[in-house]
Amino acid sequence: MTTALILSGTGRYADPWHPFAETSGAVADLLRGQGLTTETADDVDTTLEGFGDSAAWPDLLVVNVGLPRDGGTSPGTDAASAGLDAWVAGGRPLLALHSSATSFVDSASWEEALGGRWVRDVSMHPKYGTANILLEGSFPVGIPDFTVDDERYSWLRTSPDVVVHARHEHEGHLHPLMWSLERQVATGSARSFYDALGHDAASYSSPEHRELLKRAVDWLLG
Repeated sequence: MTTALILSGTGRYADPWHPFAETSGAVADLLRGQGLTTETADDVDTTLEGFGDSAAWPDLLVVNVGLPRDGGTSPGTDAASAGLDAWVAGGRPLLALHSSATSFVDSASWEEALGGRWVRDVSMHPKYGTANILLEGSFPVGIPDFTVDDERYSWLRTSPDVVVHARHEHEGHLHPLMWSLERQVATGSARSFYDALGHDAASYSSPEHRELLKRAVDWLLG
């Protein structure tokens, strides 16, 4: 049975703006519909510390966390940072969601795995509201452009190696919202997918958004 582990915004990785329990629950439902067995971790840093042992690795890691507001490091311990580095180097697939691009700011390997990140004082989002999602490339073929009530992350930093699948327009610029990344590791290649949508559970009720995520999971698991 294929396993998925969800790192959800609990403890110091929670924030006042994102209902992580609801969004992680919506993603877990989608993954179970894809035939995966899902588990949600109780503590982000403790779970990452356990990744020093590859026997603890799931088949798919899903990250849905916020930036700690306590001023501490992120990841929060040396062992957690080392565990995240081990995961990134290990080559298993990663699905990262929404505010996860703001987190793990003290890990260079996190941006490497994600293919981009939120940059303080550069990245932003307009007020929550109706977003017009513009699709491109072969990945979303057959899915029409759609609208969804969500936050529209803008001015994210992205690697030139990512393949963008969805954008939105803001201030005359097209900003990437969903991308895939295939990168080389010692064991071969590793796949990541980032979805900047998903501020709340309502976003995952969009049939187009759900179909894009299903395709992302299929691609990640190869």
